Amino acid sequence: MKKITFVFLFSLLITPLVFSQQRYTADWASLDARPVAPWFADAKFGIFIHWGVYSVPAWSPKGTYSEWYQYWLQEKKVFGNGKYTGTEVYDYHVKRFGSDVTYYDLAKYFKAELYDPEAWADLFVRAGARYIVVTSKHHDGYTMWPNPQANDRGFPWNSMDIGPHRDLLGELEQAVRKTDIKFGIYYSLYEWYHPLWIADKEKFVTQHFFPQFKDLINKYKPDIIWPDGEWMMTAERWHTPELLAWLFNDSPVAQTIVINDRWGKGCRQKHGGYYTTEYKAGATFDKPWEECRGMGFSFGYNRAEDLQDYNSAKALVLLLVDIVSRGGNLLLDIGPTAHGKIPVIMQERLVQMGNWLRVNGEAIYGTRKWKEPVQWSKGKRDYQPKQHYLGGDYILKQTVDPEPGYAVKELFFTQKEGNLYAIAPRWPGKEMIVKGMKGKPGMQVTLLGYEKPLKWENRDGNLVVKLPPYDPATFGGDRGLAYAFRLEGMSK
Repeated sequence: MKKITFVFLFSLLITPLVFSQQRYTADWASLDARPVAPWFADAKFGIFIHWGVYSVPAWSPKGTYSEWYQYWLQEKKVFGNGKYTGTEVYDYHVKRFGSDVTYYDLAKYFKAELYDPEAWADLFVRAGARYIVVTSKHHDGYTMWPNPQANDRGFPWNSMDIGPHRDLLGELEQAVRKTDIKFGIYYSLYEWYHPLWIADKEKFVTQHFFPQFKDLINKYKPDIIWPDGEWMMTAERWHTPELLAWLFNDSPVAQTIVINDRWGKGCRQKHGGYYTTEYKAGATFDKPWEECRGMGFSFGYNRAEDLQDYNSAKALVLLLVDIVSRGGNLLLDIGPTAHGKIPVIMQERLVQMGNWLRVNGEAIYGTRKWKEPVQWSKGKRDYQPKQHYLGGDYILKQTVDPEPGYAVKELFFTQKEGNLYAIAPRWPGKEMIVKGMKGKPGMQVTLLGYEKPLKWENRDGNLVVKLPPYDPATFGGDRGLAYAFRLEGMSK
């Protein structure tokens, strides 16, 4: 017995050592073999944060990304959900700031004087988020931390030297590290109008991108690095396989870093770490993945958006449930103002989701997809409006507000530790029917948040669960955004 115990303990000690000796080479066969840290597939819910100089104008036409303000302004081109002349942002800019004011001039108005990273972190905890991803640099090149490469265009272009005169990224990193939330960083590979990008892309990669990326990793040691803006060149021209070999072998986060799939043109859903989708629906993969989207249509705060442009709390919860039922994570975006405040409507939505997760998180966190993600009613399936960016209200059409002739998702399924969870978008009534399933003798069915065992029976080849009378005081409010049931031992 002593020998067996010694061997077991020795194996526990040697395993991390063997893993740390793993060396990755700068090719996809090697890099793709690196596993995604298990915590990511368990996390399920993250918060995206788009914040920068574009938060000063905080405007673009409805249905477009306001964080693309500089590009819309200088190219006189706009695309998104709608029909545009292309000059909307240019015309707005001239009217508000004047024709002689450039985008770079707006940095002095980016003050972040109300920025309280501790309050942000507290909100993320209340929301039930397990990780965040915050912009360190978007396509305009402005960095949210003091970085020398940001200024290599010939003028100050980082948050320490112009605007807030603060290390915005570092302050948030310190606040988030005091919680159990993982800290992730968004980083744009390319910059629209950097002189080196325009003149010599190879020099841009070697003299700007590489040293800036390494500075970011070495300073803040993130749990996630979330590149973007990769579509302009192949991974070979970006030299990202070489960069990832450094990240996995020699960086300070070599053993812990989680990455996405945006490392060069054609890489998405093929290479890298976990897969990503953006304003899409219906995805499912055999490896960890994530859908990212805003509460409205824009990632950056857009003052053009009204109440009806924001997804309701119910829609957001059902989006989360739908994505998790198919094995993914939801990375839900918020856009702070130039003053450093998270808009109240965004705070409210996050708190509402957190209220629901406190009761029903058991059916979300740490779960995996079941053999069937949903139970459909009769009719045509998977209603989706034709939009460039698929709005979140499609999930309401697929669940509680169907178009004529279309089916609805009656139940979503997840599984964990031998238990099956059935999540109903609406209160089923006097009984819940799980089609094609038979309960096992001694099985216990529980409504999360109610905790009293529910009676059930097998009837006509279906599992029929008897429900208690609906009491708004018990099941209403944010708890009533969806209803999760635990079926013990039924995932096998």
